[in-house]
Amino acid sequence: MEIDQLGDWRRTHYSIDVKPELDGKEVVVLGWVRDIRDLGGIRFVILQDREGTVQITVLRGKTSKKVIEKADSLQTQFSIGVKGTVKKTKMTPRGIEIIPSEIRILGIAQHPLPLDVTGRTPAEIDTRLNARVLDLRRDESQAIFKIEHVVLEAMRNFLSEHGFVEVHTPRIIASATEGGAALFSVAYFEHEAFLAQSPQLYKEQLIMSFEKVFEIGPFFRAEESHTRRHLSEFISVDIEEAFATATDVMKVLEELVHHVCKAVAEGCRKELETLKCKVDVPRIPFKRFTYDEILKELKKEGTTVPWGEDISTPAFRTLGKIHPYFYFITDWPTKSKAFYIKPRDDNPDLCGGFDLMWRWIELASGGTRVHSKDLLIKRLKEQGLHPESFKFHLKVFDYGMPPHAGWAIGLERLIMMLTGKKNIRDVVLFPRDRFRLTP
Repeated sequence: MEIDQLGDWRRTHYSIDVKPELDGKEVVVLGWVRDIRDLGGIRFVILQDREGTVQITVLRGKTSKKVIEKADSLQTQFSIGVKGTVKKTKMTPRGIEIIPSEIRILGIAQHPLPLDVTGRTPAEIDTRLNARVLDLRRDESQAIFKIEHVVLEAMRNFLSEHGFVEVHTPRIIASATEGGAALFSVAYFEHEAFLAQSPQLYKEQLIMSFEKVFEIGPFFRAEESHTRRHLSEFISVDIEEAFATATDVMKVLEELVHHVCKAVAEGCRKELETLKCKVDVPRIPFKRFTYDEILKELKKEGTTVPWGEDISTPAFRTLGKIHPYFYFITDWPTKSKAFYIKPRDDNPDLCGGFDLMWRWIELASGGTRVHSKDLLIKRLKEQGLHPESFKFHLKVFDYGMPPHAGWAIGLERLIMMLTGKKNIRDVVLFPRDRFRLTP
């Protein structure tokens, strides 16, 4: 089949902009064939672009032979351009159709396609991920990533307006950020290097110059767990703030989540309707529960967690039923948190770490950081880490490191919460986990 050239054609309107008030006007629309219905004397071609769909109506006997021939050769997922006249009609949901004067076939699709882009024929997630570009044509997939776009825009605007400077830290590093577990090693010329697990050490160093920083970017963990909420490559949203404690950055975090939920609830009505989900704007401040209070609640429900241990997934599921909203867990045992989380001055067995929960899912983790070099060396040794491996980070503490605090949100988990998806792979364009390296 011969492919047409785009030539001097340029889109005049997206599908959503073709409205009844354009009746009689000529437009050029560009997109893909989503569906075709042939009723003999009339052929309906549904063109889809990133904003939605519009009906192209080809009337045999009233349309030129060349246009009819082009329309007859179309198949789903062909990319096409259509020049035609807008016509008001009561026969379509949006009250308009386009009568074509010319159709250009700009790209063909080989059939049979590996999945149905209309979504009418369901497919398992692995089938969809194997043909991810086609899967992203589905309304549901498009809705997820349009919501993610709004979330990222809202986050950047909020943090910028609150005085945070966006930074970008290295992804290839010489030593582990949080110990040697779950690291991907890479050959770096004559040396062994690692993919960064988080920007933790760099963002702490950067508050020495910029005081308030944030980063949104990919990080990597050789995650052995193969669950519906774990990834090997994920997007982390991090902040760090000088002259601050956990209490200060918790306030930033809850206000950010409130702002994001409001932005999605108000700006993504169409997408939420497509996903059949609702986003409630939470009240702030969020409730705060200490680790000890949580353990007591769980014990009442028949689940015993030994003091000092992390809370298991089944226990978190129980918590989600007790607290079906956003809440913080504070005052964790020091030994359960990373070496850079500061022990409390009044009780070193507890620390200034916190987790932000949504029902049973941990969305964010953070806390007050250690800013004493001697204490940081002690904490490294307590966790079986070698201070020598962190000498470049420790050196910064000789330059007047101030008290500071920060947190990190897993973007994909937040998007799962906002879109109602149960599998984290649904909210990643091209997910990477223990078993998936392609496409």
